[in-house]
Amino acid sequence: MLKNITMSAEEFLVQKARQKALKEKMSLNDLFRQWLLKYTTSNESAQDYKKIMKQLKHVDAGRTFNRDEANER
Repeated sequence: MLKNITMSAEEFLVQKARQKALKEKMSLNDLFRQWLLKYTTSNESAQDYKKIMKQLKHVDAGRTFNRDEANER
């Protein structure tokens, strides 16, 4: 279910945003929904990353690998 909200912004910003959204073949509503999803989940991703890195802090490769070695399969 979609929930209506009211927002306020300077008129020139709204106009610029609409023009940019039109070029991207999107509406401001679509862009706002994308932003809201990213905003609400971005911290979770960072927290997940930090949690994984904390769990793997005991891992030691023993040395630093050069670019070719790191990309070797």
